[in-house]
Amino acid sequence: MSANLFVQPSAENSSLNEYSVHISPSPPNPFQERVAGARSELTTRFYFNLSDERPSSWSQSRLKRLFDVSCVLLAMPFLLPIFLVVGLAIRFTSPGPVLFLQTRIGRRRRTFTILKFRTMEHCEKGAHNCITTTENQRFTPVGPFLRRWKLDELPQVFNVLTGDMSLVGPRPKIPEHQIGRLRCRPGITGAATIAFAREEQVLATLPDLDLDRYYRSIVLPAKLRLDTEYMSCATFLSDLKLIINTALRRWDTSAIHGLIEMEVAELRSKSHGNLKSTSSNGSTNRLATLDRDESLVSGD
Repeated sequence: MSANLFVQPSAENSSLNEYSVHISPSPPNPFQERVAGARSELTTRFYFNLSDERPSSWSQSRLKRLFDVSCVLLAMPFLLPIFLVVGLAIRFTSPGPVLFLQTRIGRRRRTFTILKFRTMEHCEKGAHNCITTTENQRFTPVGPFLRRWKLDELPQVFNVLTGDMSLVGPRPKIPEHQIGRLRCRPGITGAATIAFAREEQVLATLPDLDLDRYYRSIVLPAKLRLDTEYMSCATFLSDLKLIINTALRRWDTSAIHGLIEMEVAELRSKSHGNLKSTSSNGSTNRLATLDRDESLVSGD
């Protein structure tokens, strides 16, 4: 028998500790025992108090800002031909604008407009699913190629020049997906970006789940943990290594399964002894059963 897990964010959504969890009782689950007894070193590294973590001095320094701007300016002669080729490919293969503009949350909760090459068919505002998988969107003919090689993210170098973003940092979220507060500039790449580089393929294996609730309660906290830990000890050399790994597509995608396993186990642990009933009409608010969660984290 599986347990039904539902996580509800608080109104402020300012930290992971503001999530309330409701679980319907169930007997011990083999999945829970496996996670508790055989958690990898990668997973256990992420148990820490997020409220105590502060970005490193490098992450907030003027030297990092100078490094970002210098890298972008030096790379611009090589990037401009790529911009031209990609822009023409989008223009000639699908109707609509070349660039996709979207409001994201930046440092200290300030909003800005992020720039991306458009990879989906142009439609009215709000018509797309805000959580993208390889199966739930209508891509342009060149869209999958651009997303696979992360070429759709290249226009964000202009966000770096304007000061809204950095080369390395947590990925900026849309307002409804932002949890916690960014104490440094969001980045084009980062620790969670590397770990979740194949996120769309993993989420595409969940056709029967409430994808939005799962994404909010499991994936977003996992990303927050990974980015917060990295930014607390980031240095010039570690940022340079992340940039090189991103450019060479050295994705450490094995991390995504361990991180999601950890989040599922911790949510169940925190909710132990705090079981509550469902809504007054007796209906059950349902995110997913742990049987289905297991199929996600095992990659089946």
